[in-house]
Amino acid sequence: MGKTVIIGIGNLLLKDEGVGVHAVRALQGEELPPEVEVIDGGTATMELLPILQEADRVVVIDAVKGGGAPGTLYRVTPKELMGEGERPLSLHQVGLLEVLQMARQLGSQAEVVIIGVEPKEISWGMELTPEVQQKLPRVVEAVLRELGIVRGRAL
Repeated sequence: MGKTVIIGIGNLLLKDEGVGVHAVRALQGEELPPEVEVIDGGTATMELLPILQEADRVVVIDAVKGGGAPGTLYRVTPKELMGEGERPLSLHQVGLLEVLQMARQLGSQAEVVIIGVEPKEISWGMELTPEVQQKLPRVVEAVLRELGIVRGRAL
């Protein structure tokens, strides 16, 4: 297996919008294989282009508005986000999808999956809402499953 990159996207100043960054911080405490890199992407999606070009597999964690209850988890691909119909919508959809498309045009063959979390509140504040905070262990588990790592934790 080649290089896998886990990228948390989000703005820590806007409550649940920062869930991706909170999740990668939690993942940094996990024992991961050496070929896995965990990156706090913050809101700087364009700077991710060189990282995406070098990766064989990418797991993005982000807030996603899909119409579910706060804390609902989604697993989607960039293609699904770009498709028509009622699909979950990443709060960083345009920037992230454009960067993923650029990486493809520059030769990236990385398999990309997005783990999205339905936000409850996007307003000033550095803490996640209780509904989203409570789901953080499930987000970590979802990412670990994408890596083929199954731990004995209850969800």
